[in-house]
Amino acid sequence: MFTGLVQGAARVVSLAPRHGDGARLTLAHPLLASAKQGDSIATNGCCLTVVDPQGDTASFDLLAETLRLTNLGELKSGMVANIEPSLLPTDRLGGHFVTGHVDCVGTIAYFGQVGADWRLDVSVPPEFRRYLVRKGCVAVDGMSLTVAELLPEGFRIWLIPHTLEVTNLAGRQAGDRVNLESDLLAKYAEKLLGRS
Repeated sequence: MFTGLVQGAARVVSLAPRHGDGARLTLAHPLLASAKQGDSIATNGCCLTVVDPQGDTASFDLLAETLRLTNLGELKSGMVANIEPSLLPTDRLGGHFVTGHVDCVGTIAYFGQVGADWRLDVSVPPEFRRYLVRKGCVAVDGMSLTVAELLPEGFRIWLIPHTLEVTNLAGRQAGDRVNLESDLLAKYAEKLLGRS
């Protein structure tokens, strides 16, 4: 379980083919110096298990399914990925409940500065739109963000400068794909109301 409060943007060391259609992803960041084998680290919002910690780097094995359903297969050496260690029982909740189970991949329709603020518009598949509400939560590449406005094809987010400083967003542009996870409560409500 995670909060969606990204704690760093890790540098991609490598993404190498492994185990047939799978891959091994290696990231570097000072935060990873305390990672142990078996730890869960949300990487661009996808819960991954540390298989080989080495100093301030950690490697993760990615299944073919993970590569198919997320944007992790698009990572290249030198790029950055958002990371967040799993939540401890003693941690404060500052974002929202994020499982690290990516629902789908969306596409950045617009990302840029509007006056003093930054705006992010994301286009999403039709089946994901039912989980979006104005002022609701959504995880974008693992970032807990608030939906400011619903759009015909997706949603709009307004960003504070701090978010740009500590995440991978600074290097993003229109056309890039982002991992999306809807609010867990919306999915449970849908199930309990018999609508899924």
